[in-house]
Amino acid sequence: MPHLFEPLSLRDVILRNRIAVSPMCEYSSVDGMANDWHFVHLGSRAVGGAGLVLTEAAAVSHEGRISPDDLGIWKDAHIEPLARIVSFMRSQGARAGIQLAHAGRKASTPAPFKGRGRVELADGGWEPLAPSAIAFAPDYHTPKAMSHEDIRRAMGDFAAAAERALAAGFEVVELHAAHGYLAHQFLSPLSNERADEYGGTFANRVRFTLEMARSVRAVWPERLPLLVRVSATDWVDGGWTLDETVELASLLKKEGVDLIDCSSGGLVPHANITIGPGYQVPFAERIRREAGIATGAVGMITTATQADAIVGHGQADLVLLARELLRDPYWPLHAAEKLRVVGDWPPQYLRAAPAGSKARE
Repeated sequence: MPHLFEPLSLRDVILRNRIAVSPMCEYSSVDGMANDWHFVHLGSRAVGGAGLVLTEAAAVSHEGRISPDDLGIWKDAHIEPLARIVSFMRSQGARAGIQLAHAGRKASTPAPFKGRGRVELADGGWEPLAPSAIAFAPDYHTPKAMSHEDIRRAMGDFAAAAERALAAGFEVVELHAAHGYLAHQFLSPLSNERADEYGGTFANRVRFTLEMARSVRAVWPERLPLLVRVSATDWVDGGWTLDETVELASLLKKEGVDLIDCSSGGLVPHANITIGPGYQVPFAERIRREAGIATGAVGMITTATQADAIVGHGQADLVLLARELLRDPYWPLHAAEKLRVVGDWPPQYLRAAPAGSKARE
């Protein structure tokens, strides 16, 4: 059995393979509601054979949206349309996960295909919140520095969102602490200039992320896994570093986190990143080895042999694909064929499957 198609157990949840759909913002919601676009987008990746399908970043509060078009889970009305999607994904053998997020200072921006910069208050925008009153870029809003009350409210928002996720039937929650969004803003000294217990030292800068994980773990059932996505480095001198990420991962493990989803960058617009196939995999490898926690690898993973080698060589426990799964929702089925694994095809599609494939139960 190729390593890519070995099951992965995370607490009581068993993934049928090591392939996950990475969270990808679709910017297609009205008032945070999931709709037919999300049903088809997420459902087709479940049909395509991924072991875990994660939603895009779902805002835990109205002001925590990146754009006015973001998916949300800040109110009970969001549960039912998400539950419909979850039910279908599970019927196809995929495990359903949701990424819970707060955009912080990167909030109130247009969807990327609608423009750049900020959405003005007069046009339906809002004042973002952040650790410090430092704008992401000149054409973004300058955020309000969060008070202690704001921080406590954010913790409650994450916990309440996790409870709604459970009500919708999700079996995996991922907390977004990467890509320059709120938790990442607390982690990096480039965006956190606070002089209280949430800023300055490493122990203070990680406090928000640890409290976020603790708040969610307190309401998320012990039998279900909790993931955290991190940016392993800011790629900028004076920013968040890989050494700090390894230490944070060890602390998150003590808070009941089961897997670290290892990405990078996104905190500042001027980072100089050298990219190439698998360029972020070494982050997952080192965090896995030194923090003793399961990891997910991301970043220009495109071929079945590449993904299989990442798992087989112990660099990560899971590979998360984004653009490649946009190009081909059925990538896992095609990867099985390339790796000579008996494919688990939907019975409706079996007539097009390679010889020897079996019908999905």
